Amino acid sequence: MRYRRREAGEGAVRLVMENALSARDRVGVQDFLLLENYNSEAAFIENLRRRYREGLIYTYIGSVLVSVNPYRELEIYSKQNMERHRGVSFYEISPHIFALADNSYRALRTERRDQCILISGESGAGKTEASKKILQYYTHICPTRNNTHTIRERLLQSNPILEAFGNAKTLRNDNSSRFGKYMDIQFDYKGNCPRVSAISDKNGWKVVRNALTIIGFNEDEIQELMEIVASVLHLGNTQFGEDEEGETQVTTEPQLRYLSQLLGVDGSILKEALTHKKIFAKGEEMISPFSLEQAISARDSLAKATYGRAFTWLVQKINQSLAFKDEVYYSSKCSSVIGLLDIYGFEVFQHNSFEQFCINYCNEKLQQLFIELTLKSEQEEYEAEGIVWERVEYFNNKIICDLVEEKHRGIIAILDEECLRPGDASDISFLEKLEDTLGTHAHFVTHKTANGKIRKAIGREEFRLVHYAGEVNYNVSGFLDKNNDLLYRHLKEVMCQSKNRIMSQCFHVDELMDQKRPETAATQFKLSLAKLMEILMSKEPAYVRCIKPNDAKQPGRFDEVLVRHQVKYLGLMENLRVRRAGFAYRRNYEVFLERYKSLCPDTWPNWHGKLSEGVATLVKHLNYKPEEYKLGRSKIFIHFPRTLFVTEDALEAQKQTIAVTLQTSWRGYRERAKYHRIRQAAIVIQSWWRGVKGRRKAQRRRQAANTIRKFIKGFILCNEPRCLDNEYFLDHVRFSFLMKVKRNLPKSVLDKSWPRPPPSLTEASEHLHRICMRNLVNDYIKKIQPEWKKQLEQKVVASAIFSGQKDCYPQSVPKLFVATRLETEEINLKILQTLGNDNKVKYGVDVIKYDRHGFRARVRQLLLTTSAAVLVQEAKIKQRIDYSALLGISVSSLSDGFLVLHIPTADSKQKGDLVLQCDHVIETVTKLAIMADKIHNINISQDRIRFAIARGKEAVIDFTSGSDLRVIKTKNGHLSVTTPRMS
Repeated sequence: MRYRRREAGEGAVRLVMENALSARDRVGVQDFLLLENYNSEAAFIENLRRRYREGLIYTYIGSVLVSVNPYRELEIYSKQNMERHRGVSFYEISPHIFALADNSYRALRTERRDQCILISGESGAGKTEASKKILQYYTHICPTRNNTHTIRERLLQSNPILEAFGNAKTLRNDNSSRFGKYMDIQFDYKGNCPRVSAISDKNGWKVVRNALTIIGFNEDEIQELMEIVASVLHLGNTQFGEDEEGETQVTTEPQLRYLSQLLGVDGSILKEALTHKKIFAKGEEMISPFSLEQAISARDSLAKATYGRAFTWLVQKINQSLAFKDEVYYSSKCSSVIGLLDIYGFEVFQHNSFEQFCINYCNEKLQQLFIELTLKSEQEEYEAEGIVWERVEYFNNKIICDLVEEKHRGIIAILDEECLRPGDASDISFLEKLEDTLGTHAHFVTHKTANGKIRKAIGREEFRLVHYAGEVNYNVSGFLDKNNDLLYRHLKEVMCQSKNRIMSQCFHVDELMDQKRPETAATQFKLSLAKLMEILMSKEPAYVRCIKPNDAKQPGRFDEVLVRHQVKYLGLMENLRVRRAGFAYRRNYEVFLERYKSLCPDTWPNWHGKLSEGVATLVKHLNYKPEEYKLGRSKIFIHFPRTLFVTEDALEAQKQTIAVTLQTSWRGYRERAKYHRIRQAAIVIQSWWRGVKGRRKAQRRRQAANTIRKFIKGFILCNEPRCLDNEYFLDHVRFSFLMKVKRNLPKSVLDKSWPRPPPSLTEASEHLHRICMRNLVNDYIKKIQPEWKKQLEQKVVASAIFSGQKDCYPQSVPKLFVATRLETEEINLKILQTLGNDNKVKYGVDVIKYDRHGFRARVRQLLLTTSAAVLVQEAKIKQRIDYSALLGISVSSLSDGFLVLHIPTADSKQKGDLVLQCDHVIETVTKLAIMADKIHNINISQDRIRFAIARGKEAVIDFTSGSDLRVIKTKNGHLSVTTPRMS
């Protein structure tokens, strides 16, 4: 990768960074070192909140990057942003994870010293996403060599694989990394990135399968890996019980059968290994049965060992696929490494056990490393600048680390001693041993050793550790079992015989020859952590502290209590206090002088002496007090943020004067230069243009004269046959006519206007006129045909049924039928949902329904669907009549709106014929007859209609003419309808 000096670009970037000082009231400060009240946790959190509200999720504490999870996609990770951060100084641009990654990469290139980036935070804070962004940045900016594209693709695909096999659901995150992932990104001496190796501790399927294929797994390996995962699940379902003689037996034979097939071992041998153990005494081998508890422990140990070793094999396989084959070219002499640590954060739950103890111990070690390296970095910078280092008082958590890991007296040592000693060791005896050994330690307390209110907050089976991040209660229940986690020799022998090739690589026969007792889980964790610390200490560190703003994963929500808790256990205030014990602001002389030189007459507009002398002159003019700043060899160090803010405010006030001065000078220079350029250009242009204009004028005159001659000659010979002399005029006449036609086309078939054509276009004019008229007619037909066709069809049916039969029919003829009398919003939504899309409403109308007993009038809606007529009362379907069951429709010959729907009396679902009154009876009956295909089943009665009611009885409607419409029930039980005659 080549570095270029981009003066304009770097100046613009620096301007962005420094201008953020001016926006501090709105978006806060982008470096916590500039907080005025740096000891206030409330001020710290308020600055985080202010920036988070503006979408600024990154903030610095010196060289430490604090990241708040936005829980949404931000437009800050594009390739353009990657290019914007490439090769730019760390403080010259707004805080970003790309800036931190680029800073480590440039330090690797220029100083040839290995780097590491430590990413920490609790579950859901965005640690894994942060590591992905760093990897994406390196895969984009690193120089490309042959076949590195393949390795980069494998590198990016390793994440979903490790997440799929190393993640689990926790109380705080649905997909949380339950392993500490450390990756070494190896670069050659040119900055190429060919290889990544992942070291981990023991702790959408399509996407994972695709990633496995890209990494280089073949189908057999994928299948065997899935069989191992399935075997672990079946192990968890394997149950035990005791027979009549009290011996432990496997009670889930099908699970055992599946398990032996998946692991590729003999079922009977596996069954014996799960219920018996081998004992070697005096050179003889004996078989001893397990108790029920021992069998369950053996099963769980086998499950853990199987999955743990398979995961280790998976990591090794990924490392092999990412390894560059040219080992000579990428030897340790010509390559460098950037380590990337993505590890679980400090955990405090309501119930904390052995797992939280190990995780928090790891975070104590990382915090110890963090403080030590931060202080070391500060001290080295001060020494390099020749500034006296003042000792900083801070909390050294080495006392807590020693409490956990000290030989013979530490908690791990006591736990191992209890696990290994003979006799009846238990979790309670372990707790008692802790009380005897550590009872007086300032950071250790139990229910027994506590007093006052503290004792009430600690259970009898708990001990409390006072961590750097706060107090945590650990329940000792299960500590010994989880620490032992031993895999019996008998089970190892079985697994060494596995036909699954991955398992055969995970369990070696050499293990059976080693008679030494395996190390406990806590000791393994301690040694693994010590190795990690050794790796990190050998590298130059950079830090990313991830914060989760809320537990609901909601964008824009900022939970102050949750954030304060994380700020505490991440040690951010401690780090800020350590950094601010020195100086809040430091900048190179060149950058500082370039920004603030306008505040001093001696340094404005340019300083021509040494930079250090120019800065000294400037700060003297600004009345900096001796305790407010120090001048180093290449940097100025400002102790208090308010000193910088006062200077920045002075610059803001001075900008108006600077702008006026610059504008005055620039305008004068610009106008003078512009005048000389314009005068010289005018002379050249005038000379050239006069010649061009004269030649163009003469040419236009010749062309105009020739055109006029051709036009006059053509006009004279316009009635002669077409020839060279008149063709120009004839073409002009034709073109003019066609354009006139185009502008004056008829707008309708009734418009008879048409321009008069010249003689030569008479026939063409008539043809065009016919085409125009035909198009107008066709358009008119297309617009009206579908609507009128449907109306005419319905009107024809109505005429066939009612013409000469019903008094009110003539009045309905001139009135168009409508599609429906009820709009969709007038029909209850529940009714539409009940009918569904397969029974869509085609027509609806308001009706009055008369009861069969008593003839009481009820307001209803009649809906005609594709298959049935439905009577509706608000949200309830009162009656449904399938068209196939409809026997016929009866109406009177008078002008009333009554209609009767006849239904078979044998149908138990129906209550009898339906009596309705409708204001649009002609339209309704016509549409119903068409939809039900009952056109020939319409009965028009002169004086009465008989209809069926329940249980085979009949009722009668009598129709008579009168002056007004009346509907009453008569003494003989009939329904009497009186309606006026239509003239």
